[in-house]
Amino acid sequence: MPSSTTDSVASTTKTTGDLKEPTANHPNYPSASPYHAELEPVTSRTGAHNLPDPGEEPDAELEKALDQHEKPPPALDPSAFPDGGAKAWLAVLGGFFCMFCSFGWINCIGVFQDYYTTHMLKQYSPSVVAWIPSLEAFMMFFGGPFIGAIYDNFGPRYLLLAGSFFHVFGIMMTSLAKKYYQFILAQGICSALGASCVFYPAMTCVSTWFFKKRALAMGIMASGSSLGGVIFPIMVEHLIGDVDFGWTMRICGFLILALLTISNATLTSRLPPTRKPVVLSDFVTPFTEVPFVLVTFGGFLFFFGMFLPFNFVISEAVEIGMSQRLAGYLLAVLNADSTFGRIIPGYLGDKLGRFNVLTVMSYFAGILVLALWLPAKANAPIIVFSGLYGFASGAFVSMIPACVAQISDIRKIGVRNGALFAVVSFAALTGSPIGGALVSHHHGSYKQLQIFAGVMLLAGSTCFLMARMVLAGPTLKKV
Repeated sequence: MPSSTTDSVASTTKTTGDLKEPTANHPNYPSASPYHAELEPVTSRTGAHNLPDPGEEPDAELEKALDQHEKPPPALDPSAFPDGGAKAWLAVLGGFFCMFCSFGWINCIGVFQDYYTTHMLKQYSPSVVAWIPSLEAFMMFFGGPFIGAIYDNFGPRYLLLAGSFFHVFGIMMTSLAKKYYQFILAQGICSALGASCVFYPAMTCVSTWFFKKRALAMGIMASGSSLGGVIFPIMVEHLIGDVDFGWTMRICGFLILALLTISNATLTSRLPPTRKPVVLSDFVTPFTEVPFVLVTFGGFLFFFGMFLPFNFVISEAVEIGMSQRLAGYLLAVLNADSTFGRIIPGYLGDKLGRFNVLTVMSYFAGILVLALWLPAKANAPIIVFSGLYGFASGAFVSMIPACVAQISDIRKIGVRNGALFAVVSFAALTGSPIGGALVSHHHGSYKQLQIFAGVMLLAGSTCFLMARMVLAGPTLKKV
């Protein structure tokens, strides 16, 4: 054999051997976890999610670590994310209205909890009535894996159309409801499933347009839920006094229809859908990753407590002597401050680290419940609590999807977000009935409910801290 041929074969053999044994520190491209130098200069302890700075070409060592030795798809290169432009910000606008109509509607469930227990369903205990808003929250979140799989295969268009129809149809049917089971079917299931179909595409589409500004964009989008949580309670409180319950619900339904029409026209994904068979491993694989498991379990515990102030702050305030009219504005205060809690921590998350900000704000929410809401016996501290808790809990809503995107392949973000929220949906389902049962069992006292909420919030925060420690260790770094 000629020497040149021998050298070529030896060189090829050596290269092949090098490719078979990538070191643990070689990063997997493309957007598995955007820990780049500007945002998070941290080396993942698993070595699975390290990326170069956006705009840099992957070096030879990076290419050696690529699956099947192929270059990353150009659309998934961090430098390919536009981080702005007309389509990107129109997607944020469409997502904003989706969040307004889905999570924003869920955020006003405290108004319905109070109204149903004092008017239309007053023959039922608070814990029984609480199943209606709890089922509504559960159905919206539990649909995540299925909706995520549909999104990954077909994109957002069909989901938005179907979600708009079922959400509005469910609200219109609620306007005709008279019996408990009718509220369960119309508001708790039909409307909630429609809300789920517009909630998940909003989170997922926006994340495909942004990389360096992802947490900020997600925060702006998520602030739509806060604005909805401000407007819907005030609308319902005033309209029920001026017209009847039925027309109150119909007016809300028409408003949601108008806003979702805009969302259908503006919300798009940067990445085309990739059709592939849906297999069980798509949902199971994320739970083999320690950071994802900790974030999911933390979200589960956090959801046990997060909605309790939203559901019971009005009735608790009236119980200690606040006027019904003033108490009716507490939910608006909660959600108004939650608007800032979604945007400001999102901006700080891009600068200081998303897991860092999520952990700090989650602990802050738990401390507020135990240190301010629990001992409050007058109007002023309850109002202050409502404002501060709205800000702290708002950060959780905007930072969770940003953190999931940070530790995920962006091509699988629909399924991974859905898997997380499907788990936490069980806490959303049972948290309020447990709280209502605690109030009933202790003869109208809210102390046990408040302790339960605070402990669950702190437990969830500890899981977020553990996830952050797994990713970066006990160091003051951007994560």
